[in-house]
Amino acid sequence: MKEEKKLLKSTYYYDLPENLIAQTPIEPRDASRLLVYDKKSKKIEHKHFFDIIDYLNKGDVLVLNNTRVLPARIFGFKETGARIEVLLQKRLNLKEWEVIAKPTKRLSNGTKIVFNEELSCIFTEIGEYGCCKVKFTFDGVFEEKLSKIGSIPLPPYIHEKLKDPERYQTVYSKVEGSSAAPTAGLHFTPNLLEKIKEKGVEIVEVLLHVGLGTFRPVKEENILDHKMHSEYIELSEKNAEILNNAKKEGKRVIAVGTTSVRVLESCYKQDKLTPTKEETNIFIYPGYKFKVIDGLITNFHLPESTLLMLVSAFCGIEETLNVYKTAVKENYRFFSFGDACFFI
Repeated sequence: MKEEKKLLKSTYYYDLPENLIAQTPIEPRDASRLLVYDKKSKKIEHKHFFDIIDYLNKGDVLVLNNTRVLPARIFGFKETGARIEVLLQKRLNLKEWEVIAKPTKRLSNGTKIVFNEELSCIFTEIGEYGCCKVKFTFDGVFEEKLSKIGSIPLPPYIHEKLKDPERYQTVYSKVEGSSAAPTAGLHFTPNLLEKIKEKGVEIVEVLLHVGLGTFRPVKEENILDHKMHSEYIELSEKNAEILNNAKKEGKRVIAVGTTSVRVLESCYKQDKLTPTKEETNIFIYPGYKFKVIDGLITNFHLPESTLLMLVSAFCGIEETLNVYKTAVKENYRFFSFGDACFFI
């Protein structure tokens, strides 16, 4: 494939029937389907997620993102009575946040929004695609105020109400701060994770707080013109050491989700993984040389999305699109509540 074609957004398009976009999660979590793709043999296998254990080896390191989704969707009113939706994206300091607001045509710098008697905000910056900055006014602990009025912000392509909000959290979620779930991890159950450990697979956790920029479409035809939103990441000293030792010993590092990939690849500095607490806006697309991961467990991603570009960087563009074409033909369920892939 010519280099210039790799950089065209349209290269990453595929046809997806709307009925394949999963609206509700499968129960139990690990009963979802699993497409396994071997990069060397180009062989595709059709399994269920609980079969993932058969493809993990003793000594592998499985990397999970332990972020937890905030009740980040809140509604308030202008002094005129107009209703405004605010989606928290990233905390900047104690009282200031980056948000996505709708509708932005009703907003300007200095606009005040009242959510209830205990919480209000003023817009300090109005940006593109509804991205804004706000400063909140409240007494006490912000998270407590938010828990009273906020709801889990499901992706825009999910139209059915979620009966149990915990179903949009991974079973290992710990650190609140995300506006969207690291959905590849939604397939794991406590029992499956225990079986994986018993097999001799080491499980380590990293952190990336997923911003709502995850759902922002790539609008530029040349993907290099796309601006990635920065997201907060952490890798502990202990887990960096585990991962570095695994790489030295030739063991496989398998990332659960594109968020885990972005943490690992961002933290690889001076030929090793380095303990990190920082922001990353790493954009991984074909041509990128992976330094850390040997396998990727992920969901099926939107056409022309940065997530699909990351998978294409790992597997190859034509190979990835062929996998997706097969998944459509086999009626796999797509996106956040959909089925999973394991690329090895």
